[in-house]
Parts: sequence; C-alpha cells; structure tokens
Amino acid sequence: MDAPMAVLFTPLTVGDITIANRIGMSAMTRNRADEARVPSHHMKKYYLQRALGGAGLIVTEATLISPQTSQYDRAPGIWSMGQVAGWRKITNVVHLAGSKIYCQLWHVGRLTSGKPDGPEPGYGPSAIPARGGSLCFNFLPVTPEFGTPREILDPSTIVTQFKHAARNAKLAGFDGVELHAAAGFLVHQFLDSTSNIRTDKWGGSSENRARFGLEVLKSLVEVFGSNVSLKISPGGGFHDMGMPLQETIDTFSYFISEADKLNLSYITLFRYIPRLDPIIDGKKRGTPHDLLSTYGKLITNAKIFIVGGVTPEEAEKLVSTNQVHGVFFGTSWLTHPDLAKRIRHGKSINNMLAVPHLYGDVDVDPRIGYTDYPAVTY
Repeated sequence: MDAPMAVLFTPLTVGDITIANRIGMSAMTRNRADEARVPSHHMKKYYLQRALGGAGLIVTEATLISPQTSQYDRAPGIWSMGQVAGWRKITNVVHLAGSKIYCQLWHVGRLTSGKPDGPEPGYGPSAIPARGGSLCFNFLPVTPEFGTPREILDPSTIVTQFKHAARNAKLAGFDGVELHAAAGFLVHQFLDSTSNIRTDKWGGSSENRARFGLEVLKSLVEVFGSNVSLKISPGGGFHDMGMPLQETIDTFSYFISEADKLNLSYITLFRYIPRLDPIIDGKKRGTPHDLLSTYGKLITNAKIFIVGGVTPEEAEKLVSTNQVHGVFFGTSWLTHPDLAKRIRHGKSINNMLAVPHLYGDVDVDPRIGYTDYPAVTY
C-alpha cells in the first residue's frame, strides 16, 4: 500500500462504535428483497461479500419504514417482524466479517408513479407532483411522470413511523441508522420550498421546513442515542428538487446546524454531480455549489463524510487534509465486492457496471449483476 493511502485505513469512532477504516459503502437501491419486502439470502451474500472486502461501515440500501408504495417492487422494508428477522441474518454475518452496518431509513413521499395501472399517488408535504420522472440515473430509461401526491395531514404520524422503524432496526442488530434526507425523498421534500408550500408549522420559513427532518432525527436519537446519522444533497436536482442558491444555503445551513446539536454520529454530504442532474424545462434542475466549503464549518460535533464521484486518490487527500473524516463510495462497491482491499493493495478498479441488472428483474437470476462481480486474488 502506498504510504499516503494509509490514512484511509486508520480507525474512526462514529457515535459509540469504532470502524476499522475510512472507506464506507454508501446506500444503493438493489431491489432483491422478496415480494413481502423481506431481505433475501441473495442480499445476505451481497452484504457479506462487501464486509469481507473491507468496508469499514456499510449503509444498507434505502429501507422502507412502512408499507408504502415505492418506485421499486422489491426494495426491502423494516416495519414487520419478518423483515427484522431477515435483516438480523445480514447484520450477523456482517459483524462476523468485521464490519459495522447502519440501516438507511426511507420514506419516498410523493415519488410513486400514480399511473392508472400502478400504485396510488404518494403522500407529500404539499399536493405538488415531481416533474421529470425517476431521473436518479440519466443512463436509465425515464419512468412516467409522477402523479399528484396527497398532502400529509399530520406529519407527526410519519415521525412515529420512523421511530418504530428505528426500534425494529435495533432489534435487527444494526449498529445505527441513517436518515435518508437526500435525493428528493420525503425529508428532502419538506426542506425544499418548491415541494413544500404549507402554511402551518411544517412549512413556510426555513425553520418550519426543517422541522419535519429535525423531529425525525430527534425520534431516532431516542432509540439509538449517538448512533444516528444524516444524509443530505443540498445541490438538489434529483426528483425535481432545487431552490435558488441563497435560499438553499439558508435552509440547509439552519438544518445542518440544528441537526449537529443532536450529537449525531456523522453527516454525509452528497455532492452535486452534473451528469446526474436532470434537465427539466430545458435546463439543469439542481443548485450546484461546493458543499464542504459551504456547510463543513457548521458541523462541529458529528463526523463529516462525503459521497458522490469520489476517487480513492481524492479520498486520501480529503481525509489527510482533515476536510472530511471518511468517504463513502457507491457504484465502485457495486462492481467491486473487495473495493477496500483493492485500494489497500493498489489493485485496479476496473469491473464494468452491469446496467441492465442494476435494480434486478424477476425474470432474471438475481445473482446476475449483484453477487457475481469478481474479486481479486490476494
């Protein structure tokens, strides 16, 4: 291992646990649960492979907190005892392999298709549909436009669902939970003034729009203490998110500052990536700005992680210069079950992404593009 890379393999305390290195595996939807959204044995193998591959901290794919409809038929859940049992098998093997694992808690909000032959429209902070279809990855086919969501009458009921999911995550043996407040899902929808036009205490000012996310975080802390984390994407773009720059900075500065007072384990900043920013009404939808220089100084209690197109070389620089405490990798972990070991030993990161099998297919062997990526012999 090159001497400079050694900094990525130093231990780090997050919350009240210690992870073996600074190379985390980011949450990524893979859609291999069963019809009841119970984690499958294929998922156990997938997470075990990456724990053995040296991931210091694994964050699960986005995991539904309630039996809501979602964009993916086989995304896993965490609301039932069957799902808890399925996840327990996964946390057990990940721990035996020497890694730690957080469950990413997820509510899609308004992001269901609303097609006549599909699920009912989702619930959002306001009755405003997301434009542009599902554009998380612009190299995939665009899904139909989303339907107009129903306004959530009492957001506190959703806060209760998050807390219940956190309790189940603890029963399942997770080391902590990560609140998915990025990519245009429900918490992000409350934060953004283009999707939240409420006039009650949950909308209007930056403080009111941040209320929902902060109340959810507080409920999670009541269950997991300091082992609660937050993922945000202030650059917007995803799923029709994005406010004017100053409003974005004002809103997220307040949200981050208040969240950091809750003694969270870490906050992940999902960087703006131009190629993933959808074009709506003839222009890029997001609000590009440098997240580390804008918000990093506001995070004084939680550890800082970064995600979004980071290379191992950039990760080493960011950690060694104390700009971040750790780095999450996404697609590289999909295609390289031994990613951390490859970085440690200077091996090539050259497996190609099997795009057609990214989210699985009920008519195709679920192992394809999931657990069949080759590792290197060491």
